[in-house]
Amino acid sequence: MGLDAFAAVCCAIPVLLSLLVVRVAYVLCRSGLPPSKPHAAGLRCLIVLGSGGHTAEMMNILTEIQKDRFTPRYYVAALTDNMSLQKAQVYEKSLIQGDREKIIEDAKFMRIYRSREVGQSYITSIGTTLLAVLHAMWLIIRIRPQVIFCNGPRTCIPLCASAFILKVLGLGWSSIFYIESIARVKKLSLSGLLLYKLRLADQFFVQWPQLQQKYPRAQCAGRLM
Repeated sequence: MGLDAFAAVCCAIPVLLSLLVVRVAYVLCRSGLPPSKPHAAGLRCLIVLGSGGHTAEMMNILTEIQKDRFTPRYYVAALTDNMSLQKAQVYEKSLIQGDREKIIEDAKFMRIYRSREVGQSYITSIGTTLLAVLHAMWLIIRIRPQVIFCNGPRTCIPLCASAFILKVLGLGWSSIFYIESIARVKKLSLSGLLLYKLRLADQFFVQWPQLQQKYPRAQCAGRLM
């Protein structure tokens, strides 16, 4: 009986691996294509913010999108980032007309653990990276975003990877839009390079034509700042 069970497991593993490969190939082929069924209501939107100039660039990008189409909006920033969510709250309040005390119902503000802080040793970053990945997966499962906007902060990597895993498992579909920072003129950031090489992003944009020539699967959006 034990040998029969072991043989069954050995036979099942190649089948499961084959199904996984087929599913990953299907997800990659479907990436970037418009949804088969148009959404009448708003799309749940996850917006990844980051320290430095990332948040300023993202706020500028958000001024160009149709607010009614992307709602509710979930803003996510690193736990130690004290400014990004404040800027997002100021931006959302600027969209409110009339009563300034009105509760912002279409916007949620959340924090996520960093994989590694500046100056942190690589040994201790193993535990924090694992924590960040688990937290990212929990956020993606909780929010189930239909659209993800990100532009370079490393906090976007575990979030986008978690969203891709849910696609493969058939538990949700998120269209990932990555816009590389305008500061990246000749080469991609680490976040951009990972998302580009692993094909995690459905749409990949750069802001300089010479960068698009180097990475042909990217689209040149022009300068957005």
